[in-house]
Amino acid sequence: MTTGNTNKRSLSDEEKTEMLMILQAEQAEGIDKSKENYRKIAQAGISQWVRDFKAGNIKLTTVEDLKKLIELEMYLLKNDEI
Repeated sequence: MTTGNTNKRSLSDEEKTEMLMILQAEQAEGIDKSKENYRKIAQAGISQWVRDFKAGNIKLTTVEDLKKLIELEMYLLKNDEI
C-alpha cells in the first residue's frame, strides 16, 4: 500500500502579506461600492422630497424640519469624503 504525500507547502511571509493586501483591497472596493449605492439611494430620496416640496405636498412647519435636512446633507457630504 502506497501512501501519498500529505505535506503541504506553507506560504512565505511575503505571500501571506500579498494575500492579505489583496483581501483588504477587495474589502475596500466592496465598501466603496456599497457607499456609492447608498449615496445614489439618498440622492434619489432627496430629489423626490424636493419635487414633493415644490409641488406643495410637503410643508416645512418648524425650524426642526430645516435643521434635520441640513444635518442630513452635512452627514452625506462628510461621509462621501471618507
